[in-house]
Amino acid sequence: MPEVDLVLGNREKLEAASYFGATERVVVNDIMSVRETASQFVESFEGRARAFLQIQNGCDHRCTFCIIPYGRGNSRSVGMGAVVEEARRLARGGYGEVVLTGVDLTSYGADLPGRPSLGQLVRKILKLVPELPRLRLSSIDSIEADDELMTAVAEEERLMPHFHLSAQSGDDLILKRMKRRHARGDTVAFCDRVRRLRPEAAFGADFIAGFPTETEEMFENTMRLVDEAGLAMLHVFPFSARKGTAAARMPQLARDVVRRRASRLRAKGLEALARRFASLVGTEQVLLVEEPGLGRTPCFAPVRFKGDGGPFVRVRITAVAGGQPAAEVLP
Repeated sequence: MPEVDLVLGNREKLEAASYFGATERVVVNDIMSVRETASQFVESFEGRARAFLQIQNGCDHRCTFCIIPYGRGNSRSVGMGAVVEEARRLARGGYGEVVLTGVDLTSYGADLPGRPSLGQLVRKILKLVPELPRLRLSSIDSIEADDELMTAVAEEERLMPHFHLSAQSGDDLILKRMKRRHARGDTVAFCDRVRRLRPEAAFGADFIAGFPTETEEMFENTMRLVDEAGLAMLHVFPFSARKGTAAARMPQLARDVVRRRASRLRAKGLEALARRFASLVGTEQVLLVEEPGLGRTPCFAPVRFKGDGGPFVRVRITAVAGGQPAAEVLP
């Protein structure tokens, strides 16, 4: 691990640093700082069809529920040249897809000379690494999506039309209490804008159910957002207080209420996912084969098929069986 400096103000921050594994050298003081770029590149992903490329680490924001910045510090980005070279190495290593990852991916570049954006990086990779079949983004903040990224969405077919959003809530007051930077309307607007550029796009989102002070009406706003934004793949987390965060000091909901809301939101997500899968029936898709008989569409839907082939196979989706799309291989 590269040398890391942690300057922490209290025991909770020190414990957080230990939890995230960034404790080679620790200095206790009144200020926190971490000196490290993204983690070292991973040499290989044996047995995997896709590779993950971490381009950013840390976070400049201080959401009231999150302990991550106290363990990983402020945002640090990997230089564009190093990212492009790593993407080229992975593509030449036979990976059919590279996924760009980071703690706060859309903040990429703000700490680099010239302040390049995530969109600029995406376009640079796709231009300079033509041998890379697919490029995918992990979780993003829709409010931070730059114009270059939206241009890439519209013009770059090798940028996969699957976007997972760090939404967290569908209620504006709860979003403020979370200290998020977007409103519920921003999530809807982003999804609408992307669909105009890429009609086949699919969307997922992270949500926290049962955040402190959340009323039933506020929770219902989150439930409605799933439909209004057309979200299909939900990651739902029941709120759990993290010691040392502002949210841990807010009035907490009863744990049974938190669990029930998380369950209801997950059920809502499963309904939305079933509709999404049903909409794929009859379409032709190019799958990245993950294992014999299983591949992923550009929109990351898992599809079962009979036969061999790879790394890519063209199929027609014929049905939804056992909760997953099923397909026939096209000649």
